[in-house]
Amino acid sequence: MTRFSMSRRAALIAVLLTPLASACSGDERPGDSNSAPTADSTPTATASMHDKLGKYTTVRLTAELSTLTERERQMIPLLIDAARSMDRAFWQEAYGSPEKLLNSIHDAETRKFVEINYGPWDRLDGNAPFVEDVGPKPKGAGFYPADMDTAEFAAAAKAPGGELLRSQYTVVRRDTAGKLVAVRYRDAFAKHVGAAAEKLREAAKLAADPGLKRYLELRAEALITDDYRASDLAWMDMKNNTIDVVIGPIESYEDQLFGVKTSHEAFVLIKDREWSQRLARYTSMLPELQRGLPVPAQYKAETPGTDSDLNAYDAVYFAGDANAGSKTIAINLPNDEEVQLRKGTRRLQLKNAMRAKFDKILVPVAEVLIAPEQRKHVSFDAFFSNVMFHEVAHGLGIKKTLDGKGTVRDALKEQASSLEEGKADVLGFYMVTRLHAKGELGTADLMDNYVTFLAGIFRSVRFGASSAHGRANMAAFNFFQDRGAFTRDDASGTYRVDFDKMTAAMNALSEQILRFQGDGDYAGVVKFNGELGVIRPALKADLRRLESARIPVDIVFEQGMNVLR
Repeated sequence: MTRFSMSRRAALIAVLLTPLASACSGDERPGDSNSAPTADSTPTATASMHDKLGKYTTVRLTAELSTLTERERQMIPLLIDAARSMDRAFWQEAYGSPEKLLNSIHDAETRKFVEINYGPWDRLDGNAPFVEDVGPKPKGAGFYPADMDTAEFAAAAKAPGGELLRSQYTVVRRDTAGKLVAVRYRDAFAKHVGAAAEKLREAAKLAADPGLKRYLELRAEALITDDYRASDLAWMDMKNNTIDVVIGPIESYEDQLFGVKTSHEAFVLIKDREWSQRLARYTSMLPELQRGLPVPAQYKAETPGTDSDLNAYDAVYFAGDANAGSKTIAINLPNDEEVQLRKGTRRLQLKNAMRAKFDKILVPVAEVLIAPEQRKHVSFDAFFSNVMFHEVAHGLGIKKTLDGKGTVRDALKEQASSLEEGKADVLGFYMVTRLHAKGELGTADLMDNYVTFLAGIFRSVRFGASSAHGRANMAAFNFFQDRGAFTRDDASGTYRVDFDKMTAAMNALSEQILRFQGDGDYAGVVKFNGELGVIRPALKADLRRLESARIPVDIVFEQGMNVLR
C-alpha cells in the first residue's frame, strides 16, 4: 500500500480532479526474504544503534473523535484492547516470547529497536541480526520448528492426516516422538484470541449499525474457531459503519519459508465519510477495466466483484504484523479468493499515515533524486491517488491459474506476494491512464502521477530485502529503466521521467505479470526476480545519498487513547 500538502478538504477536491496513477507499494509490510539486497547489504553490526533508530521518524497517530457518537467513542478503547492481543500473538509468530529477550537488553535504544522490529532482526536491512549472539532469522519465523527442513515438511504433509500442516491457520510443532504435528491457531494462541474475542463482543453490544454489530460478533467467533469466511463476507456487506477494525491472522509475509502461514494483526479505524463517498464511484468501473487489460482474453476472463468499497480512514491503532517495521498506509482485503470473486474487496486508504509518509519521507527523497524541473509534479494528490489505484488494481487480473489446478497464490508460493504487489503497481498505472483517456479524472497533468510514482519507488525500495513491496518496486524500476521510461543524469544524480516510454513500459510489464500469474509460472517468476529484483550500482549509490541526508526510511507511531483528540 502506499503515498503523500494541503488542507483535508482541498486535498480531496484536488484528488478528484487530478489524474491518478498506481501506488509504488501497497501494503508496506515485511515480506519475502529471498528478495533483492538492500541499498547496502553489508551486515549492519557496525552501524550504531542511534543510526538504526534514525531510519524511523516518530509520528503522533491522532484522529478526530468529536464526530463520533458517545457509544462509538466507548467502542474505541475496547477495539484497541482487542488489537493489543493481536500484538502479543504476533510476537510469538515472529520471534517467540518477548519477555526474556527484552529483559536481557539494558540499552534503551536497542530495546526500542527490538520493539519496532518485534524481535532482534532489522526488517529494513534484510532481517540482519542486531543483538549480540543472535543468529539469522529462521525463514519460517515462529511457525515451524527451527530444525525442520522443507523435505521433512513435504513428506509429513503428504502422509495421511498431514494436510493440516499446510493450513494458513496452524503452527507446526514436534510431538514427544519428534514427529511434525499441526496445532490450530485457536489452540496455539488461545489466551490471546480469546481475550480479543471478548473485547469484540463487548464492542458489538455498543454498535448501533447492524452491519458492524454482525461483523464484530462473527469476527469474535472466527478468532476462536479459525473459520474466517463468514466474517469476511459480513465485513464486505457492512456499508454504513463509521468505526472499523481489521483483526486476525491475515497476511503471510512473515512466513518466508512457504509463504502460507498468516500472522495476527489489527487496525482500528475511523471512516471519513465525505472522502469515502467521493471515492466510491471507481469500483463500478472494474469490469470494464478488466476487459481492457493489455493481455490475451484468457488471462482476463474472470469478472471482478463490483460490491467492493473504496473508503478513506484515519487510523487509530496499529498492532502485530501491521505495526512491524515498515507501516501500512492502505489496505486491500479480504485475501480469500472465493470472497473476492463473490464480493470483491474493500480498499481502505489510511489518510493520516499516508500524509505522514509524504511529508516526512517522499518530499525529502524527491528533493534529492528527482530532476529539479520535474519536482513540481510531486504532490500529495498524486500520492494519495497512486496508493488508491494500487489497491483497486488488486481486484483486476486473474486469481486462479489457467490450468485449473488452483490459485495463483498456491502456484507461485513464496514468490506470490511480491509479484502481486508488482501487479497492483503497474495495473494501477494502467487504470489511471485508461480513466484519464475516458475523461473520468479531469484534465490535470498525468505527469504528476508518473513523477510521484518514480519518487515513490525510491522511497519503497529502501524497505529492503525483507519487504515484498521493496522487491516488487525494484523489479519495476529496472524493467522501466531498461525501456527508457526514465533517465538518470550522471552529473547531478537525478532522474527524469519520459512520459511516452513510461506508458509503453507500463503495458509491457502488465502483460508480463498477468501471464506469469495465469500460467502459474513459478520458474519464470524466480528468473524474473533474479534478473530484475536487484539494486544496481548507480541506484545503490543514490540510496546511500538519502542515508547521508538522514532522510528516514519509515515511521513509528506514538499511538493509543492518550494521543486521540
